[in-house]
Amino acid sequence: MSQPSAHPDHDQLLHVLIVQSHPELGAVWRNHLARQGAVVTLVTTAERAVAAIEADPFHVIVLDIVLDDGNALTVADMAAFRQPQANLICVTDNSFFSDGSIFAHSATARLMLQRATPPDELAAIVSHYGERSAASVR
Repeated sequence: MSQPSAHPDHDQLLHVLIVQSHPELGAVWRNHLARQGAVVTLVTTAERAVAAIEADPFHVIVLDIVLDDGNALTVADMAAFRQPQANLICVTDNSFFSDGSIFAHSATARLMLQRATPPDELAAIVSHYGERSAASVR
């Protein structure tokens, strides 16, 4: 599990959890967010995501709905229970939740994006939703 980077203003920064089975893609997203000053934790499995959610507060959770190891809906449920203030941004590369049903499964889901969304657009979206939840985490 990638650990959040140490920073003097750690408590004033945007805290993001990325749950992505493809570490290369997750690293691209993490790097874009880190360049904007976010504290980013990157995990590749549902088990590690749940552990991160239990250990640290997050403003935003970027969750790939199709994980290679574990169930993404379990992660979404745990996030809604443990961190209801954290906004969930779901990503996928298929049409399984294209009907919007993810919003019926997760109270904290805010948006469904394609996995191919450009990293700078994803970073802007994360920043927007992170600001909306920041007051309740700080």
